[in-house]
Amino acid sequence: MEISDPRYPIGTFQAEVGLDDARRAQLIDDIEALPLRLSAAVAGLSEREWEESYRDGGWTVRQLVHHVADSHLNAYMRFRLALTEETPAIKPYLEARWAELPDVAITPPEVSLALLESLHRRWVDLLRALPASEYSRELHHPEMGENVSLEAMLGLYSWHGRHHVAHVEVLRLRLVEQPDVPLA
Repeated sequence: MEISDPRYPIGTFQAEVGLDDARRAQLIDDIEALPLRLSAAVAGLSEREWEESYRDGGWTVRQLVHHVADSHLNAYMRFRLALTEETPAIKPYLEARWAELPDVAITPPEVSLALLESLHRRWVDLLRALPASEYSRELHHPEMGENVSLEAMLGLYSWHGRHHVAHVEVLRLRLVEQPDVPLA
């Protein structure tokens, strides 16, 4: 598996516009599948491997799992805000600092995996119940300085889940292919 940039094993996010029903359903399916895919990707990791970074300078697998839960919890809330308010400004957060909070080191990753399972069930139920017209609703992202549609957010979080699962899969592949190489 040749990856030109280890930060983006599936490539960088590319926003799509004008989604048809089939593409929207596919993105929702990606979001639905994420908890199971992430659980499968981390299954059987040793304590040492949980503390391994998937790339130089990257988060540990433990931090990554907690990050996905934090990120998707924020995303779910952002969808709900955009559906109930007119172009709400979202609250950005400092992901890297969240990954350093003390609970990340002491909370078993299985807690965040269970959170993702329940969260994604609620989120997917919401996403599938929405009429297509609701995906044009927007939120304001202060860091980006622009409004973002729920359609774009759907694509982003489909990509985000696949992106982080790929990080773990790349690490596992490296551990199999190069078992004698010391872990960082």
